[in-house]
Amino acid sequence: MNMVSPIRDKKQLELLKMYLREKSKRDYLMFMVGISSALRISDILKLKVGDIWDGRKPKEFIYLHEEKTGKYKRFPITENLQKAIREYMKEYQLDQESYLFFSRKGNKPISRQQAAHILSSAADYIGIKEPVSTHSMRKTWGYWAYKKGYSLALIMEALNHSSIAITKKYLGITQEDLDDVYMSMNL
Repeated sequence: MNMVSPIRDKKQLELLKMYLREKSKRDYLMFMVGISSALRISDILKLKVGDIWDGRKPKEFIYLHEEKTGKYKRFPITENLQKAIREYMKEYQLDQESYLFFSRKGNKPISRQQAAHILSSAADYIGIKEPVSTHSMRKTWGYWAYKKGYSLALIMEALNHSSIAITKKYLGITQEDLDDVYMSMNL
């Protein structure tokens, strides 16, 4: 499996969101759920409309058991994610039991491969040089949580990692990130 990167450049992150939003509300919402939740793609694709939408408005939280770990996870639906959900629900008239990221091939979600293709194609289109795939969404969440100063222990917990060492490696901290620490300290 190829190593994928978080999206470290805020401009590129915003460009990717804009591109996906214009191209497909479904693909945009998938990306927004991914960068807002730190979920793995297998958990994202299992979501149904009723998991995020109460019939009139976005829910406050998403609840699930992670497929890989079996652990219970709850996370709030952020303001940006609420906006994406409202746009999505305005465009698609889906019942509560429909898969959120529906395939055009019957009552099932898109495949992991299709999700990966959507994201890597979008990243290529806007000029992101690092490899981007579905796992980049999760890594992006972790990277930006770290950049905002949240503790590695909290990030580790959110990602359901078993150690801080795994989380540190996962975040892909660069020399530039370390340089920023030195420069900001300026003691």
